[in-house]
Amino acid sequence: MKDDIKAGMKYHVGMYGGSFNPMHNGHMECIIKAASMCEQLYVVISYRNDDSDIDVKIKYRWVYTLTQHIGNVKIILLEDKLKTKAEYTEKYWQEDCRKVREAVGQKIDVVFCGSDYDESSFWNVCYPESELYIFKRDEYNSTAIRADVYGHWDWLPMFVRPYYVKKVLIIGSESCGKSVLTINLAHHYHTNYLEEVGRKLSELSGTDEMMLTEDFTRILLEHKAKELRLAEHSNKVLIEDTDCLITRFFMDFLENGSEENIRLAESIAALNHYDLILHAEPDVAWVQDGDRSKAIEENRQLYSDRIEQLYERFGFRCVRITGSYVEKYEKAIELIDELFVPVS
Repeated sequence: MKDDIKAGMKYHVGMYGGSFNPMHNGHMECIIKAASMCEQLYVVISYRNDDSDIDVKIKYRWVYTLTQHIGNVKIILLEDKLKTKAEYTEKYWQEDCRKVREAVGQKIDVVFCGSDYDESSFWNVCYPESELYIFKRDEYNSTAIRADVYGHWDWLPMFVRPYYVKKVLIIGSESCGKSVLTINLAHHYHTNYLEEVGRKLSELSGTDEMMLTEDFTRILLEHKAKELRLAEHSNKVLIEDTDCLITRFFMDFLENGSEENIRLAESIAALNHYDLILHAEPDVAWVQDGDRSKAIEENRQLYSDRIEQLYERFGFRCVRITGSYVEKYEKAIELIDELFVPVS
């Protein structure tokens, strides 16, 4: 940090702590302001190794993403092994303070906190040698967010939101309306969608039957890579048109699946997680769009059932949606909306 900037700072060493479960805009503002007031700011992340807390590596990445460009912020991890807040008595306050002081290794001039704390809080009691600096904080509240994440979406920093993005997969056989449904749902939810990656690559030879083995490798890898990128910028939900198991199905159908690509498809399937899989039934009129298979056209329900059986074999549960394009669209919205209902 430049000397002229240091000269304008009020404090040498500062500290700001929290559980960040999750991090919200209030935490973000406090950290940004605190970092601008100190030569060195230590952010203490309190965490638990159980299901009540977010993985500490994720919380660490949030703080690092927020502060990496600043240059004067260091992160300290502090494990909380107690089960409830009631157990966190002053005895444990002091023990945690000892750990923090040891990690900092120098006098802490100021302890920052939000206005949800006051002079009676452990921040003041445990650090009597430090000035207590309270930032006025708006209504942001981690407890409220945990109770209803999607109702408080605007309270989350952009880099925190991907952690909560729901993934909805649309599957089905050819000409069932899934591609149109995917785009329409993305527009409805003002979010991203992942188009069927294999569609364009299958057209490189003009027909599915002349696809190269490496085309399937590319489809599998590009689809997963695009999913990861799009989830980082999605609005509450990412809508996906097919995935690796649809590619796996077509490798069998076209009798063009190498052992390597089959293993790759199944390995990606083992990594995948979806909050909802919608199986669009083939009950709308067949549309010959490009090089769609005559065999599938003549046995639409048979191949549709085989696709769902493949997903079930890999442990995925599918919800079938039927009817016209409008009926499928309305049913999909009803099911996706249920994903955002607060947990009671």
